[in-house]
Amino acid sequence: MEKKNPHEPDSFDTPLSPAEVLQDRPAARFQDFHLGPGARIVSETIPGERSKELLDIQRSLEGSIVSYPREMPMAVKRARGAIVEDVDGNRFIDFFSGAGVLNVGHCNDYVLKYVKRQQEDLIHMLDFPTVNKIELIQKILHQLPAELRSEFKVSFCGPTGSDAVEAAIKLAKHKTGREGVIAFHGSYHGMTSGALSATSLVKLREKLRSNMPNVSFVPYSYCYRCPFKKTADNCQLDCAEYLRYVLENPHSGMAKPAAILLEPIQGEGGTVIPKEGFLEKIVNIARENDIVVIFDEIQCGFFRTGDFWAFRESNVFPDIITMSKGLGGIGFPISAIIYNKQVESWGAGDHIGTFRGNQVSIAAGNGAFDFVREYNVAEHTREMGAYMLSRLHELLAFSPAVGDIRGKGLFIGVEYVKDKKSKAPDPAIVRTIRKMCFAKGLVFEIGGHYNNVVRFLPPLIVNRELIDNALAIFEEVNRTVTNGIAYTE
Repeated sequence: MEKKNPHEPDSFDTPLSPAEVLQDRPAARFQDFHLGPGARIVSETIPGERSKELLDIQRSLEGSIVSYPREMPMAVKRARGAIVEDVDGNRFIDFFSGAGVLNVGHCNDYVLKYVKRQQEDLIHMLDFPTVNKIELIQKILHQLPAELRSEFKVSFCGPTGSDAVEAAIKLAKHKTGREGVIAFHGSYHGMTSGALSATSLVKLREKLRSNMPNVSFVPYSYCYRCPFKKTADNCQLDCAEYLRYVLENPHSGMAKPAAILLEPIQGEGGTVIPKEGFLEKIVNIARENDIVVIFDEIQCGFFRTGDFWAFRESNVFPDIITMSKGLGGIGFPISAIIYNKQVESWGAGDHIGTFRGNQVSIAAGNGAFDFVREYNVAEHTREMGAYMLSRLHELLAFSPAVGDIRGKGLFIGVEYVKDKKSKAPDPAIVRTIRKMCFAKGLVFEIGGHYNNVVRFLPPLIVNRELIDNALAIFEEVNRTVTNGIAYTE
């Protein structure tokens, strides 16, 4: 019998019911974890005067790669839960969560206790073992079915998701002795050389001449914009069959790759949720062709969808899983790969990194795990996600500008079009909506193949009051922007 670590939670398989949580822990509704219940704009302009000063200083001192303040101009003073306060006293509802990093909210007091305690004892210790690290590894592996836990290992990488992707690609190449990688249309995997090479947005690398070679892209299961012009009625997962075609046709021009890399739900590509059966078919095709499968769970993982991993609703497991973002709980940088022992082919020092497994970030991960379990955050995420999707359908179903509303858990996208018949993307209206929402105190990001998708990634501790207040702003702006365009019922 496996010896139980005294610091390990009793079980991640039997969370408390919502009724038990609400009865025993009133804070499970999370009011006390937020700076306030909604937005508050007090300055005469957005940005306010003090923010303008700091933004000007930033432009003069910091490099031109700074991007987010260009579209959401503010200088931040503090943040807690799902509320961000700028230096002018304005409060914004944060439905961006630092690009999906702040899964249990800004400055979560519960997690900060773990962080502060760890900072007093040990901060940096390369890859030496600590109780802190072993605890987090056990918690991650505990998310696997019991029969698979002994078959997987965890390796910490550098501090970002890109580092995890680089490590996963390297391990696949090391194991197979092959070079190629297959990625998907709409993919985003990071900004380092290998991760960027597997990212489909051509603009990001159009001026670069030294990308990782032998990367090929195939269609993802994007049902709203099916490249094979199929509908739900006649879809036979042609996108997956196309992958089989290019792998098995000797005249496809593609040599057998080392890895197939994909997001179980695409993030930057527009919160694209694949058709049921797609992931299973991709993995099965890979197995038939002896190719390593990497699932990128960097943004869709750590309970973002209501499950620890987004792929958990499928009936397959990949060879390698990449994680980062939410794993640090409240924004601490950390990344890891979780992989089947069968693909482990490298030895000591074959992949290293000075900042792999920072002890404070690991402590934050442990705190986030325990918080999720104690407050039944997974169930809460599913409930709030279903509520938010239903509200969005009520508000926007008849909008002439909304082509599709989709999501799982608190990973939600609203796609805008010029007209519903042609589905011509409308990035201009999305930019206008974001600008107007920001001026009223709602923060979110945009994405999609054509930058025509509003992407909502609120902290998983968001409650109905915050959702209602955010969607009140969103609805008002949508009505204003589409004024004069007939709503169709």
